[in-house]
Amino acid sequence: MLLNRTINAGIGPSALRNQGSKNVVAAARHYLRKVNFKKLSFLSQSNFYHALDLHTVRMQQSFPGKARHWGAARKALNLILRDILYNQYLSRWLAFNRLENWLELPLDSFTAKTLRRKLPKISPVWKGIKNLTAEESMSYQRAAAILAKAKGIAAVHLDIFYWRS
Repeated sequence: MLLNRTINAGIGPSALRNQGSKNVVAAARHYLRKVNFKKLSFLSQSNFYHALDLHTVRMQQSFPGKARHWGAARKALNLILRDILYNQYLSRWLAFNRLENWLELPLDSFTAKTLRRKLPKISPVWKGIKNLTAEESMSYQRAAAILAKAKGIAAVHLDIFYWRS
């Protein structure tokens, strides 16, 4: 029940607005309820990233036709992974402390603009979450890793500093 509440709270209308369909939030929540998050905790790092990519594509395919954007699916997944980590009960139950340093920064216009301002040569021009490709996301995540390392934190935590800063 707590995981379901976290999914409902984490994927609200503002998280996936302007994606081309009103039903994209419901589709994302529906998909996330079926993910075996505990299984993710026991993967190797390379298998974790493979699973993250696989879930991103599967969630993207579950979205309504006009809202099938890779960036929106990745953002939804990263938001929930972060929220699970931040909830002491879920994090302990799902062994997410193992994943902290592997989790990505959830990207949106706020985080992307800050990354781009701080590392313009690494970060591509932000064209919106629905136009985000896997390659562009990887470039932003590399920038996030560099900046997080300088702060002595995992990249996922940059959201605290960059979101609507």
